[in-house]
Amino acid sequence: MAVSTEATRGSEFSPQDLARRRAIDEYGVVGWAPEPNLQGLVELAARLCDVPTAVINIIDERLQHQVAAVGFAPDVCAREDSMCARVIERPQNVVVPDARLDPRFATNPFVTGEIATVRFYASSPLVTPAGVVIGTLCVFDEVPRQLTPTAAGGLEVLAGQIIDVLELRRITAELKRSNEQLSHFAAQVSHDLRNPLAALAGFLEITADSPEMVQAPEASRALARAESSVRRMQSMVSDLLDFASIGGRVARLPVDLQEQARAVVEDLCSDDAEARSAVEVSGLPMVPGDRTLLRVLLQNLVANALKFSRSRSGGVRVTVSASRVAGGWRIAVDDNGPGVPPADRERVFRLLERGTRPDVEGWGIGLSTCQRIVEAHGGRIGIDDSPLGGASVWAVLPD
Repeated sequence: MAVSTEATRGSEFSPQDLARRRAIDEYGVVGWAPEPNLQGLVELAARLCDVPTAVINIIDERLQHQVAAVGFAPDVCAREDSMCARVIERPQNVVVPDARLDPRFATNPFVTGEIATVRFYASSPLVTPAGVVIGTLCVFDEVPRQLTPTAAGGLEVLAGQIIDVLELRRITAELKRSNEQLSHFAAQVSHDLRNPLAALAGFLEITADSPEMVQAPEASRALARAESSVRRMQSMVSDLLDFASIGGRVARLPVDLQEQARAVVEDLCSDDAEARSAVEVSGLPMVPGDRTLLRVLLQNLVANALKFSRSRSGGVRVTVSASRVAGGWRIAVDDNGPGVPPADRERVFRLLERGTRPDVEGWGIGLSTCQRIVEAHGGRIGIDDSPLGGASVWAVLPD
């Protein structure tokens, strides 16, 4: 079923309408197969009120969606035709013995015969825990009648039960998403640890394969670099696990991006002096954020740039630079690789989406990690053409 998009939700809608739309979207009940628990509650409402018809109406800024009903097949109608839309702005129980005699409903198409011939009408509002009215539990009949106080109270209780069902549905969906994110996070951690481990292995291999270095200054330097890689790896594991456990909140401490970028180049190019000299890092600022996560961001961006630059004939060239923008800094990693076609620039940020070069190794995790980190810092990320001829991956970080 069609629902409005953000592009169509402008000043024509009230704040209440927009809050209602957000709440409805969170419940995910519109446009899906009927929820069996909701169907059971609407059947109970009809029996309690001794009427042939009852319905759960979800009302957004344009439409009334009948998500469960008894006595007729659920449908959709325009909000201006809805009887329930006339009463949700003042959320309270409504009982109308004969709608023809009520000025709110006398000319309504559900009363006049244009759509139906409703006479008796009663409803109880569906109010979320945040106080947003998203619709009604409604019962009606084609003959005038009264509703006992007991039945009216029961209708209100059932409306609360409907919200409980929707809340459970929302929480279950959130838990499912959380489990999926945890699974993805394990893959991300494995991916992000690969480079420090590779650097560590390289340093130790140099020492192990060169007995003559045991007493040489080079051995001490190699082992010191290996120890440094271990410390960075331990810090990354600790901070990334903290990041996962607190739901994406990040520290807001000063981070020297220039220093972090140099450490990244050291890890990535530990055994490749030519590549190390091909990466130019200049003018990176101090920004508020999480030191380890921002290093992971730089590590992934520089690793990608090196990987794709190496896939082209000719020398490798990568630059890491920064420029001032409104409210923050734009960090750009440019390379002279094959670039990313405009049609693929959103897709490559999805988890497990590979780039446009199947011949280049990778699991499609790095850019997804980058996007998550940047957005957790309140920034944004994207890809443009690079003046070096390849891709320019940029991230705007607030200051």
